[in-house]
Amino acid sequence: MNRIELNSEIMTGKPVIKGTRLTVELILKLLSQGQGLDAIIETYPYITKEDILACIEYAKDSGQARMTVFSKSLFFKRGI
Repeated sequence: MNRIELNSEIMTGKPVIKGTRLTVELILKLLSQGQGLDAIIETYPYITKEDILACIEYAKDSGQARMTVFSKSLFFKRGI
């Protein structure tokens, strides 16, 4: 199941978690600021760990990811 969608009617076509207005960019920013999965899910209880992982995978596949973003993330430091 594809958890990321692109729709010109939602967030001006930026990739978002399906059924939300949360952009991949926002999730990556939160991770880069050191927020872990649990903290993000606590803030946005309508998303799941799989949604966050899908954002990372989407960014990686689309070339949006930068190693500097990931190196600061507790998510990656824990090796989850």
